[in-house]
Formats: sequence, C-alpha cells, structure tokens
Amino acid sequence: MSGYDACAPVRVVVGVSGSLGSVTALSRAAAEARRRDAELWPVLVWEPPGGELAARRSPASMLLVDEWQRMARQRLLDVLEDVFGDAGPGAPLHGLVVRGTPGLSLVETADREDDVLVVGAGRRGWHRAFSGRVARYCLSHAHCPVLAVPPSPLEEALAAAHRRNSWHLPLDSRQLS
Repeated sequence: MSGYDACAPVRVVVGVSGSLGSVTALSRAAAEARRRDAELWPVLVWEPPGGELAARRSPASMLLVDEWQRMARQRLLDVLEDVFGDAGPGAPLHGLVVRGTPGLSLVETADREDDVLVVGAGRRGWHRAFSGRVARYCLSHAHCPVLAVPPSPLEEALAAAHRRNSWHLPLDSRQLS
C-alpha cells in the first residue's frame, strides 16, 4: 500500500465525471463521509481526446495539455457547486484531478485499506455491456471496500423521456405519475 499512514484520517474516495451516475455516487459518498467522520475525496480523472497514444503522436496536443487540465479542474468545481452549493458536503473536502484511466486512477488514489471507494454502477439492463467498466475494474482491483452506487430511478425516467423526444413520440398522459 503506497502512502499508507496509520494516523491518516479515513477517506471516502469517489469518482466524479459530471454524469448523472457520478453525481448520485458523489451524493452517496458525501453521506458516507459524514457517517464515518471521514474526508471526502472527489476525483475527476481525464484523458486527452483520442487517448494517450493520440496525444503522444500529435505535436499540437502538448500545447493543449494545460488547457485540458484547466477544463478538468473547472468541471470538478462545477459538479461540486451543483451538488453541494454553498453549504458544502458536511465533511472535509479534498478535490483531485488526475490524468489517466478512470479505474486504475481511482484504485491508485484509494490505496489505503481503511479507505472507501465509491463509484457509480452504471446503467441497468442491456446497457450494462457498454457501461459500468470503471465500477467493475474498481470492484476487482481495489484493496479497500468499494461501494457501487446504482443509478437513480430518475436517471432511467430521464433517459426514457429523452428517447421519446428524440423519436418525436407523443406523451401519453397516463404515463405521468
């Protein structure tokens, strides 16, 4: 375990991307940090557009790395502001922006046995084949407890409304509750 200190406070590390699933995971992680009297560590992991290999091949990408890093920091700040507002999470907060692949970076950040790693579990159903890869990676590689937070029921309702709107289907008022 790299960087392990027995006197260090307990941390709740959570992956944040700005997606609805990560916002749900962030809210759950904040509640877990308050419950455990722990520090909340939201982590936004970013990769250059096209991946690391494309970034190494393009000479222009070296000029853009600072801008991509700035954009990632701003996205993390925006998500934290949207979720917690001025009130804050109710626990000590240590935001972190990491360049790398999400699963590996989250597992490396939550490197203590007493850490708790919180990730969004991805969508249910047939979408599972295409999402949830980060959660699966964390569940199989982390050395600490991992809490995989299922998507909010509102997320599925929003996705259904989006599908209906994109296909220009009329709204059936009997479906409203």
